[in-house]
Amino acid sequence: MDRHLDILKVFAEIRDPGEMETFCREIFSPRELNDLALRWQLLKELHEGCSQRQIAARHRISLCKITRGSKLLKKESSFTKKILDAYYGGKD
Repeated sequence: MDRHLDILKVFAEIRDPGEMETFCREIFSPRELNDLALRWQLLKELHEGCSQRQIAARHRISLCKITRGSKLLKKESSFTKKILDAYYGGKD
């Protein structure tokens, strides 16, 4: 994790969405950005209650790509779930 700490600090300090977009487009390839955006979309759809099979069919991807996110959101201590709840509301 130490290797990642430097770049994570840089991300944490960028407050302007436009600057963050510019920075990300400069340091990530288009494919890396698309992969990241897809990962977030899968997490949002799982959070909304969509089934893994529905998501896989919609995005034409394997269930394996979705399983990690599904397990993550089932963990009671999931920080990602906390973020999704804050931005998109809980399913309660």
